[in-house]
Amino acid sequence: MTRVFAAISLAPLLFVAAFAQSKPPQPTFEFADVHASPCTMNPIMRSVLRGGRYELRNANMVDLIRTAYGVDPEKVVGGPNWVEFDRFDIIAPAPSNTPPETLKLMLQALLADRFKLVVHNDTQPIAGFVLTIGKGKPKLKEAEPSGNPGCQLQPRIPVAPVPGQVSIPPITVSCHNLTMEAFAAELRRLANGYINNVVVDSTGLTGSWDFDLKWTPQGLLPLAGSDGITIFDAVDKQLGLRLEEKKLPAPVIIVDQVNRTPTDNPPDIEAKLPALPPAEFEVADIKPTMPGARPPEGGRFGFLPGGRVNLPGFPLRVAIEPAWNLNFFGEIVGAPKWLDSARFDIIAKAPPAVAPPNGAPAPLQDLGPMLQALLKDRFKMQTHFENRPVTAYALVAVKPKLQKADSSSRTGCKLGNAPVVANFGSFSVPTLLVTCKNITMAQFADQLQMIAEPYVRYPVLDATGIIGAWDFTFSFTAIPPNQLAGMRGAPPAALPAETAVAASDPVGGTSVFDAVEKQLGLKLEAQKRPYPVFVIDHIEEKPTDN
Repeated sequence: MTRVFAAISLAPLLFVAAFAQSKPPQPTFEFADVHASPCTMNPIMRSVLRGGRYELRNANMVDLIRTAYGVDPEKVVGGPNWVEFDRFDIIAPAPSNTPPETLKLMLQALLADRFKLVVHNDTQPIAGFVLTIGKGKPKLKEAEPSGNPGCQLQPRIPVAPVPGQVSIPPITVSCHNLTMEAFAAELRRLANGYINNVVVDSTGLTGSWDFDLKWTPQGLLPLAGSDGITIFDAVDKQLGLRLEEKKLPAPVIIVDQVNRTPTDNPPDIEAKLPALPPAEFEVADIKPTMPGARPPEGGRFGFLPGGRVNLPGFPLRVAIEPAWNLNFFGEIVGAPKWLDSARFDIIAKAPPAVAPPNGAPAPLQDLGPMLQALLKDRFKMQTHFENRPVTAYALVAVKPKLQKADSSSRTGCKLGNAPVVANFGSFSVPTLLVTCKNITMAQFADQLQMIAEPYVRYPVLDATGIIGAWDFTFSFTAIPPNQLAGMRGAPPAALPAETAVAASDPVGGTSVFDAVEKQLGLKLEAQKRPYPVFVIDHIEEKPTDN
């Protein structure tokens, strides 16, 4: 009897053990190359799965966690202060047909293994937006039952130019057969810059709707003047709805533990990874742009899905910069006079292994190696880098106006538009507002080249001698005032005489040099020091025949 009872008692345990054993193990990468990202002027994470390689480039820890767990970045809370500052590259072998959900599980396992990441789920109030009905009746049309649901960007219609003015065509979207819940989800994608957090539908409207919506891009709002309209006013006036920012309870991922330094890579990691795809176009057509030619309306430009490359009226200098990974305002020694003015229509086909895989255009940086091969082949370019003395800057202390940081704040600097604008004739130039939290002077100096790219061409050295971390804000004109003054000194010939005289007056605005000194009590001191400079040894003005 005892044996029978024991057998019955063990049965549930054996069932549980058998069930646990039958559960498939979490998928993992066989191995991975994990290292700190190189310095870049474009600190945006990029991810791609192609050629048997899964790559995450320039990703901070919040980027990695949101990618691994499929959440919005604002829903990743807690953790050490560096989780939005330090950036990493991850390269691992993975079949090109690996499902997205499997990649997430593999990345979760990698983060736990290499960074010792520990997280848990919770619910907390986070910043978001609520979509509600406005004061009047909604200005929406009930949708026809047929038709694909979604919002489509419409081609921008050029505005007739007015001498001395800048015309900013609005963003226009046409939405069809869309529920309000789906529209709330779309708003974050469509109105990037205005809306960076979750949008919740509280309109109570059921069914699907058709409507159009027009607004001014957030970064260009100061230039648009009285013609500009924010996404919030557009939703109110054009749709009869209201979009308000509120704190909303939401599921979040809390970071309990994560190491700043990943564990070491396996030996000979680069030799083990799948080979990179060919760095050449399969075919390319390149010809000089006809004078006065305009890109076709509604055409798609850039590095497109399927591997097509469409670059009409492309300046040759702009092609050189991503080809050799140069800064946009970097110095090019040996450049002929025609380099800045020469424009070409480039149509090419990239190999399938490097084509954008996700249905959206890829950044021009992805074309870098192929553009370099094209320029060497068709323009017979010969180049090299050499150390030359350049005018660079050191950050020094004068009378610092800094606030001691809260050590629990996440480290980093965020850029936005300040309400102040610099006048330039009959239009205005935006003023950038920089807000830095819990940042050392060495980290701030390292960020300055990215923050103030039109002013600062080369890395800034920290010579302040200030230790510790600090909070501060400052603002400066997005375009250097001396450049604006030069532009104003040569008004269009069509302008009347009185406008031409006014154009020689001093232009408003604050340079980054004045901002750093007057607002922060620091100073950017110019100095000569050697730096690798890009040199063109030879380039033909006309490309070889197609």
